[in-house]
Amino acid sequence: MKIATWNINGVKARIDTVLEWLKEASPDVACLQEIKSIDENFPRQPFEDLGYAVETHGQKGFNGVALLSKTPLADIQRGLSGNDADEQARYIEGTLSTDSGQIRIGCLYLPNGNPLGTEKFPYKLEWMDRLIAHAQKRLSEETPFLLLGDYNVIPDPVDAKNPQNWLEDALFQPESRQRFRALTHLGLTEAVRSCSEAPETFTFWDYQAGAWQKNNGIRIDHILMSPQATDRFSGCGIDKHVRGWEKPSDHVPVWLKLAA
Repeated sequence: MKIATWNINGVKARIDTVLEWLKEASPDVACLQEIKSIDENFPRQPFEDLGYAVETHGQKGFNGVALLSKTPLADIQRGLSGNDADEQARYIEGTLSTDSGQIRIGCLYLPNGNPLGTEKFPYKLEWMDRLIAHAQKRLSEETPFLLLGDYNVIPDPVDAKNPQNWLEDALFQPESRQRFRALTHLGLTEAVRSCSEAPETFTFWDYQAGAWQKNNGIRIDHILMSPQATDRFSGCGIDKHVRGWEKPSDHVPVWLKLAA
């Protein structure tokens, strides 16, 4: 079973690219971020024509997350608990039934946090604290659980081509990285780094300054697995080549495989 995550940077602008990738990669579940569409306007039909059930948590012009699944998901949760005043559409979760039992899948678009010195960075940290609390709850249930998405966190210097360029960026602040480590310290395993410690393993290349051509990338799209999911883990990958397609997102898909 193949489960993937991808920040598509706008479903309307990127729909042809996303459909092409779905046909090529054929994930069983795809977690999409930055759909930038309200639920009613999400173009469901082309995805349904490929055999995917569609669940969205959208927002006009910004943010928004979606779950595409070849097997309909149940028990859908939209939004991250802990702050009723938070109106940003950044989290969706559902349960997938398989031959080996249920898997809980969370799709997240973590706040960027820039610029530093504004309310955006405290919001990022507060959101991460709520994510940690939610992960603790899910881990206590002792069922397979995945947290996939754009974390907007560069975990370590090796995860950036030029880490010194990110010292004043919210993605690389000690507070952001500490909270990411707090998630792994709960018992969640990071899929990509469990497969490879290779440098220049990136998931994002900016549109500016020839970043893609220079391979000036960062790794900010992650998959975290509960112990029960890790027991079924059989491999992962990054579809880097998609960044070279026409009208690409600045992110690329990241995926893992689990024994069904």
